[in-house]
Amino acid sequence: DVQLVESGGGSVQPGGSLRLSCAISGRSNENYFLAWFRQPPGKEREGVAVIADDGTTRYANSVKGRFTISKDNAKNTLYLQMDSLKPEDTAMYYCALRTGGCLPTMMMTDYNYWGQGTQVTVS
Repeated sequence: DVQLVESGGGSVQPGGSLRLSCAISGRSNENYFLAWFRQPPGKEREGVAVIADDGTTRYANSVKGRFTISKDNAKNTLYLQMDSLKPEDTAMYYCALRTGGCLPTMMMTDYNYWGQGTQVTVS
């Protein structure tokens, strides 16, 4: 079965940087999408960035130009480089995997597998 394990969260001052990692196991080589979501305190979970198996990426407007999603297929690891962090980026961050489909969506209901989350606090 597919398992996703996030790491790299922590506390950082505004303007700082963090890199999140998501170790992926059990994934088949079929068509897939990998994404980062986040859930701020008291708010709903929202999509942050998604990357397709061909490397196509898509970002939420709120993080465009500051965050970069990438993956290392050899290491089976997904990354989220977060720069110029703001207090409003404070949230629990989750990685997610979607098997099948054609478009790089950022809708929670499209994703089959989820990690347990890693906390990012910017203050």
